[in-house]
Amino acid sequence: MRPDARPDLHLTYCTNIHPGERWADVREALQTHVPAVKERVAPDRPFGVGLRLGASAVDELAAPAARAELLELLQRGDLYVFTLNGFPYGPFHGTPVKEAVYRPDWSEPARLTYTRRLVELLAVLLPEGVEGSISTVPGCFRPRAGDPRRVDAIAHALLSCAAELWQRAQTTGTTIVLALEPEPHCLLERVDETVAFFELALLRGPAFDGFAKATGLDHARAEAAVRRHLGVCLDTCHAAVQFEDPVGCVEQLRAAAIRIAKVQVTTGLRVAPVTAAQVERLSRFADPVYLHQTVAHHPGGLRRFLDLPEAIEGYRRGDVPEGEWRVHYHVPVFSDRLDAFENTQAFLRPCLDEIVRTDASRHFEVETYTWDVLPAEQRDVPVEDAIAREIQWTLERLST
Repeated sequence: MRPDARPDLHLTYCTNIHPGERWADVREALQTHVPAVKERVAPDRPFGVGLRLGASAVDELAAPAARAELLELLQRGDLYVFTLNGFPYGPFHGTPVKEAVYRPDWSEPARLTYTRRLVELLAVLLPEGVEGSISTVPGCFRPRAGDPRRVDAIAHALLSCAAELWQRAQTTGTTIVLALEPEPHCLLERVDETVAFFELALLRGPAFDGFAKATGLDHARAEAAVRRHLGVCLDTCHAAVQFEDPVGCVEQLRAAAIRIAKVQVTTGLRVAPVTAAQVERLSRFADPVYLHQTVAHHPGGLRRFLDLPEAIEGYRRGDVPEGEWRVHYHVPVFSDRLDAFENTQAFLRPCLDEIVRTDASRHFEVETYTWDVLPAEQRDVPVEDAIAREIQWTLERLST
């Protein structure tokens, strides 16, 4: 949907809160959940959809009949697609995901193949005159990033995709941006690492010469094309968990001329200060499905844990000093308190304000995919009501 005060912006929610492994799953969401949310927030206007499509669903949608059915569903429901979540490749609900969510990564051919299929589909779905965005894995899982050859392979694959996006824009006029999504414990965790990767691996590394050759552009125009078609998906939960500065992270990206192609409007858990009683309550948020990277801030600096259970066990052993914890656990943005904890709304508010003030992004997507694993008392309303409240909360921020 487009806010009345800012019709140049697009706001939606990511359908990864619903199963999306097969076309049948996506169709079910488009026939039930999405219309129910639209009725609550945009009953009389077109409603944007942030589709999450697993690799199996994308393969099925290559068939003309399935694609035609998708287009018909969108038209009938007064829906339009402007962004895709191309991060999770395989199963994302009802089974342990953990670090498997990063595979295949950008050093593996299957990731590029999958993304190409997403691009082909999004180009068909985009309304005329609307740019598209696709969020994706931030390179690879950090333990796999130690080999420089893997990082080189990631740069080559990303620039190969960017070259195809540039060529598509030249021939069809359709602009699509691939947006790397920094996340704790990945090759790209923080904004400063992301800026360095763009400058060194993408624009100054050996892969850039291949991009310039493939596009036939001189150095300056080739760099502009890369910056046009490769950008960042700024997930505000991820940035908050990393203790980024909410205004500074936006300023860094803008100063480096890196596009914020999409903002995922999200909050994580904040525990400040952590106590033994709170740690015991926090253990209820540990689940076997998703990684919940945890960062502890104490006088000695930051200490990072791959998953919440590791942080909890470290605290129980006395290895983690008391301080503030932030947990990569997407919780509703409108609930500034959950159980005994806060969310990271104090980061989200100034970050969104800065993005809107500087016109740093046009795509905004609420993404609380962890709804199904929240403690039961935190999800005691229909999921459509919770999504609608998140969209309405965000709409107010975008309109101020």
